[in-house]
Amino acid sequence: MKIAIYPGTFDPITNGHLDIIKRACNMFDKIIVAVANNKSKKSMFDLDTRVKMVKITTQNMPNIEVKPFNSLLVDFAKKENSKIIVRGLRAVSDFEYELQMSYANQSLDSEIDTIFLMPTLNNAFISSSIVRNILAYNGDISHLIPKEIQTYVYSN
Repeated sequence: MKIAIYPGTFDPITNGHLDIIKRACNMFDKIIVAVANNKSKKSMFDLDTRVKMVKITTQNMPNIEVKPFNSLLVDFAKKENSKIIVRGLRAVSDFEYELQMSYANQSLDSEIDTIFLMPTLNNAFISSSIVRNILAYNGDISHLIPKEIQTYVYSN
């Protein structure tokens, strides 16, 4: 069974994330959406809420599991018996950072491979930080996030 890990903070999960998840589901037997508890980031939503939002959004996808993690990604992947990390690339600027992370992960575990997926064009500009910035000014983000979580996001 090919198990891939799709890590992120998902603060909140966006249509761009969902795009990558759906496409990865067609490539792997199982996708573990790993919700990071990144202490270096000030999250808008706590870890439990972020996990809940991802679970709600992916509840109709049978090969998805959603799990929080608070460790090195390679350690989490090893615990989950996965050698594949899935990452999304929106723009060339993402590539440099993601390439460095991929090399760092591979230096920690030489068997880890990273697969980069580009979102479809209509989701290419979406990021959680853009969603949070628009939300901070009471802008409309309904077209940027899954409809299943809009009540969570707007009530925060």
